[in-house]
Amino acid sequence: MSTRSSGPDLPVRRIDRILAYMALGLTILSIVCFFAVIIARPLGVEDFTTGVWPLIVVLPLLALPIAFVMIVVLLVMSFVRRSRANKGA
Repeated sequence: MSTRSSGPDLPVRRIDRILAYMALGLTILSIVCFFAVIIARPLGVEDFTTGVWPLIVVLPLLALPIAFVMIVVLLVMSFVRRSRANKGA
């Protein structure tokens, strides 16, 4: 069982908030694009090589790994910050 320090919680930094919201936004956008591709086929879209469809098809392939890396960076930054705060207390 872990013990909790009696001191106040650490404030959330701006970079933490930005990384969290960007990762969330990229994940939601990727999921929406993924479902758009799934739904487009039964609706009669035959050609995914014209218009905005190439972007919609490729976006989840790029955005999901980027969002994952952002979440890992956010976790590492949080662990380092908490470790430094606990050493100082």
